[in-house]
Amino acid sequence: MAILVTRPHPDDETTAAGLRARGFEVLLAPMLRFEPAVFHEDADAHYGAVIVTSANALRGIGPQLKGSQMLKLPLFAVGEHTATAARDIGFEHVIPAKGDAASLRDLVTASVKAKALKKTSPLLYLAGADLARDLAGELGERGFNVVTQITYRMIPLSSLPRQVCDAFAANRIEAVLHYSRRSARAFLESVRAAGVEISALSIPQCCISAGVASVLRDAGATQVMVAASPDENAVFAALDRALRP
Repeated sequence: MAILVTRPHPDDETTAAGLRARGFEVLLAPMLRFEPAVFHEDADAHYGAVIVTSANALRGIGPQLKGSQMLKLPLFAVGEHTATAARDIGFEHVIPAKGDAASLRDLVTASVKAKALKKTSPLLYLAGADLARDLAGELGERGFNVVTQITYRMIPLSSLPRQVCDAFAANRIEAVLHYSRRSARAFLESVRAAGVEISALSIPQCCISAGVASVLRDAGATQVMVAASPDENAVFAALDRALRP
């Protein structure tokens, strides 16, 4: 019996390694494909800080930032995973939030109150083309000037690997892990196209957030587990709960 990971590459490999270390067999079916966007750094802009809600926003631009003054700006990251990616490409002052956009918004706001950040300086938001939440708008309502620059796109994949289809047909998958609403929707479309929807939705679906879980529940999944916090360890804990006798 295997755990199916739907997370995009290369993060799926990190998740797979964590599962294998816990004794699970793993199958991979990335439901989104990373595609970098053209990035132009504005040398004349004077930003107060950078905000990032996904490590993917940094993946394609790291080499372009070598020696950039941007690396000296404070960077507010959505969580530890994204914070690590920022440090890896050279950002010197990285402040992680608690794993979701709301905590990131509140962290930026609190930094102004603590006089660590000036609200008069614009914020540079490095983001994906499809945003689950209007973080720039929410910060704008709090008086911030946010400049959004698209650095990547995630392209939905329309089919499952043959090995995964066969495993669903043979009832050899015991749970599925989901990390975003877009990937969950792509998963649903793929299992329907493959004719394995009943098998796929009859097993536990372990989701990183309530928003992701709602996509699976709306599709008819009945064994939906939600991580207690938006991080990988909490997803693994939800998996343990789902498989507990």
